Parts: sequence; C-alpha cells; structure tokens
Amino acid sequence: MQVQDEDKPYDDINITPMLDLAYVLLVIFIIMTTAAVQGIKVNLPKASASVSLARPQTKAITVSDSGQVFLDAFPVSMGELEQRLREQKALTPEFPVIVKGDSNVPYQKVVDVLDLLRRLELSQVGLVTGRQST
Repeated sequence: MQVQDEDKPYDDINITPMLDLAYVLLVIFIIMTTAAVQGIKVNLPKASASVSLARPQTKAITVSDSGQVFLDAFPVSMGELEQRLREQKALTPEFPVIVKGDSNVPYQKVVDVLDLLRRLELSQVGLVTGRQST
C-alpha cells in the first residue's frame, strides 16, 4: 500500500517559501523607504505669524459712472488721491495700482487718474475690464 501512496500526485501546496519571499521583500522595501526619506538634517528658518510690512498692498482706484473717484472703496477728491498715493509711495516705493472705470464715465476722468499715476512715477498700473459678452 505504501507504494501506491508514493505514486500519488503531490496535492498539497507549500506556501512557506512564498511567504518567506514576501517578508524579505517587505523588509527590503521598508529599509529602502526609510533610508530615502531621512536625507540631511538642516535647521529650517521659522516664519513669523505677523504680516510682512514689506509686501506691497495693491491699491484700487475706481471711477464711478457719476465721475466720483474712490481709493479702496473710500471716496476721495483728486487732491486727496494724490496725497494718499504719495504717502503710500513714501512707505513702499513700488506698489501695484489697479484702475477701474465705469463704462459710462467720461474718458477724460480716467485719463486724469492715469496722468496722476504717471506724475507720481507709479509704474505698476493695471486697467480692469469686464468680459465681453457674445
């Protein structure tokens, strides 16, 4: 009877070598990943929580349809506008300015504002326009 048992096909699968291989690959993967992440230790600079005063703030000049001039949503005359822009330029020599003019405002009013910006030598000027509807 033993002779027949030896001739019988081997029907049990031994998964031990496959598990050994999986564990070896897992260990190699863990070692390689941690070695790649470590890198060189450096002392990183700390950022302050306060707002930087050196960063320029964009000033918005709006000309309404009635011709009224606004600086950051506050109504100003042309003289007040010039004074406030001079004060801002003394604090921050280069700061961006955007000009928004209503489509119904006389063109000369917007040109007066642009002329004032040129006299103050403000070079970072942008004109805001709306999208054209088709």
